[in-house]
Amino acid sequence: PPPPAEPPASPGRRRLSLLAVEPLLFLATVSLGLQGPLATQYLWDRLGAEHGYSDRNSTDSSGCGDGNATADPLRQEVEALVSHWNLYINLGGFFVSLFSVTLFGAWSDSVGRRPALILPAAGMALQTAIYLLVMYLELHVAFFLLGRILSGLTGDYNLILASCFSYVADTSERGARTFRVAVLEACLGTAGMVASIGGGQWRKAQGYINPFWLAFAASLAATLYAAFFLRESVKQKKAAKLFTLSHYKAVYRLYTAPEHPSSRWKLALYSLAFFLIVTVHFGAKDIYVLYELGFPLCWASDLIGYGSAASYLAYLSSLAGLRLLQLCLEDTWVAEIGLISNIAGLVVISLATTTPLMFTGYGILFLSMAATPVIRSKLSKLVSETEQGALFASVACVEGLCSLVSTGVFNSLYPATLHFMRGFPFLFGAIILLIPAAILGWIQIWDSKHDYNHFQEASQSP
Repeated sequence: PPPPAEPPASPGRRRLSLLAVEPLLFLATVSLGLQGPLATQYLWDRLGAEHGYSDRNSTDSSGCGDGNATADPLRQEVEALVSHWNLYINLGGFFVSLFSVTLFGAWSDSVGRRPALILPAAGMALQTAIYLLVMYLELHVAFFLLGRILSGLTGDYNLILASCFSYVADTSERGARTFRVAVLEACLGTAGMVASIGGGQWRKAQGYINPFWLAFAASLAATLYAAFFLRESVKQKKAAKLFTLSHYKAVYRLYTAPEHPSSRWKLALYSLAFFLIVTVHFGAKDIYVLYELGFPLCWASDLIGYGSAASYLAYLSSLAGLRLLQLCLEDTWVAEIGLISNIAGLVVISLATTTPLMFTGYGILFLSMAATPVIRSKLSKLVSETEQGALFASVACVEGLCSLVSTGVFNSLYPATLHFMRGFPFLFGAIILLIPAAILGWIQIWDSKHDYNHFQEASQSP
């Protein structure tokens, strides 16, 4: 029998029940945006002090601003150590969340999106609390790994992304879905930009503790918003067990028994393209801070904040560019232009030896985020309404794998290539992006020929 209808909400409750998931994503991204660069800088300062290298932030950039800095073995040792700790922390967190996201995402198709938003937001608050304890009590930096693993058990930030995109798919029309997804991604950019500028300046003025308190407050506010203000988007909720293999099977069936035969290989190819794009995006973002800290850029925390803000600004500029380009181009060709922007920007950054050239590279990335909302939208349209949670759980699973691979490849590649080209990982990423550009173009050409053949057959039939 169908589940009993929920009783109508009172007028007061209706005023508080909001059908907007953007504020929650904004708050969660502010928390993540504050933690990312600041945690890397904290590791640098903490590990540098333990190894007798602590002059990074001096006014004259002693030990960094001269040509001999690249040959400083102590500096290279600290740089490699920070990169490896970033690798351990990211690997631990994302490997755990790889399984929890798939579980919770498919589960949300039955019980609703709100539980799958409350849990990871609370997990992020717990992670930030542990980071604060490390700073207050000067605990071993390995506790950063513990905090990340606990957050991963509740789904981490990837589950928030998956649930938010599922929420948008639940509440948007198919024709407007690409732009709605792009609006949600623009929230990522706005929040990240605010967090990066504020975090860099705040850390320079008052240290690490106060910015991390704001990150904790933002995660807690996201949890409360999901629990008390967000309206449920799943129309037909039903009880479902959490710990069961059926949720994993639901994700598996998407790729083995889709509604339309052609959807199977399209899902696989779009997922591969998405995997490569996001892997390069995550990998580059992981090492931006280290690249900017080192010679010859030698940026302080305020410039690092501006650099992170410039990278996040690409979300907003990509939203505007996508909206304009959609007026005259099909979504796939908009994504191709976005990939060209991404490739060109990474090439410039790989060669950057001055601050203006580095910001030029960030500027060229102005359309770099146009490809991912197009792919998310196309994936969403390949499955039914009752499979959106499982789909975006699989996309989040791919994102978790992206982080696993990107941290493993880029954080290992960076210290290994310091001696001959500091920017080589960015150049490597630009070359990798040629593959998804070819995949998207091939699918679009195949679809156009397929539609043309159907049109010809229809016109020739009596």
